[in-house]
Amino acid sequence: MASSSSQPNCTLYVNNLNDKITKDELKTQLYALFATYGKIIDIVALKGKKMKGQAFLVFADLAGATTAMRACEGMLFYDKPLHIAYAKSKSYATLSREDPDFVPPTAANASSVLQNGKRAREEDATEQRQAKREKSDEDSDEEMEIEDDDDVPAKLDTTSTPSTIPQQIQQASPRLLCTNLPQEVTNDVLAVLFQQYQGFKSTQVTWSPQPNPDGTRVKMAQVFFDSPELATTAKDALDGFTLKKGWKMSVVYI
Repeated sequence: MASSSSQPNCTLYVNNLNDKITKDELKTQLYALFATYGKIIDIVALKGKKMKGQAFLVFADLAGATTAMRACEGMLFYDKPLHIAYAKSKSYATLSREDPDFVPPTAANASSVLQNGKRAREEDATEQRQAKREKSDEDSDEEMEIEDDDDVPAKLDTTSTPSTIPQQIQQASPRLLCTNLPQEVTNDVLAVLFQQYQGFKSTQVTWSPQPNPDGTRVKMAQVFFDSPELATTAKDALDGFTLKKGWKMSVVYI
């Protein structure tokens, strides 16, 4: 496998991905799945013919990458088992963290995973990568790869807005409430995050009736588990989880 190696690396090569989903959705849900094992500083997923079904995930350290690889190898992701290995080369993001004086071969590719010759010649993919990476170079330490859009996709408006926020309770419950969710979060995003925990049943994402203090419209979600004990495991693990920079999810019992 040209893109993978048995040599330990902070970057993981993931393939056998479902190529029917969009690149943005793929990156968002890969982050949701893998970020519980370590800090992710970059995700590269291209849609060129030779790169379909493949992605590179750059972790801040080797421990996180190794833990994620062992935990997620063979896991069903969009109905296909994940194939994961260490990447053959270090990413530019990793090299920059290890050596502050490191200068990438081309500035526009500064946070992209090192490419082999064939991938580098895919001009259409390179142009897309350049535009994305120029922004990510400035904040490569962000916690989330969910991308901001001026317009929220129409599919996010399929849920109604409740008139009130469910009341928090102190005792353990099989039903959880997640608040302070960015507009990009969907049922699929939360499901990938919570389904790692035993007893997960479903999610229900809606618009929150109350905006943030700055007036930004936000979302909330109810997450259902088989029992209070199983819900508690997920709550303890994900309460305070950073969905993206400046957005820490709150998880409580309802």
